[in-house]
Amino acid sequence: MENQKLPNATAVLILGIFSILTCCCYGIISIILGAIGLVLANKDAKLYAENPSLYTNYNNLKIGKILNIIGIVLGAIYLIYVIFLFSTLGMEGIEQMQQEMMRRYGGQ
Repeated sequence: MENQKLPNATAVLILGIFSILTCCCYGIISIILGAIGLVLANKDAKLYAENPSLYTNYNNLKIGKILNIIGIVLGAIYLIYVIFLFSTLGMEGIEQMQQEMMRRYGGQ
C-alpha cells in the first residue's frame, strides 16, 4: 500500500501561518483561524493515530498545530490589550493617542 498525505495537514499549516499574521486585527480573526486549525489538526491526529505507517506528512501537522496555538495566544493577548485600552482610555483617548502618533511619526 502506498503512503498518502494527511488530508488537512496543509490546511492546518496555512491556517497557523495566517493565524499569526492576523493577530493584530483586534485578535478576533487570529483566534478564529487558530481554532479552526486546531480542530482540523486534532481530526487528522486521530486519523494518524489509527494507522501511522499509512501517512507521510505528520510533521507538517505538528508544525501547523504549534503555529495555531501561537496564533491563538497572540490573538488573545492583543484582544485583552485592546479591551484594556478601550476600558481605560475610551474611544476619545484612543483617537487622541492616534493623532499624537501621526504628528510624531507621520512625516510632518
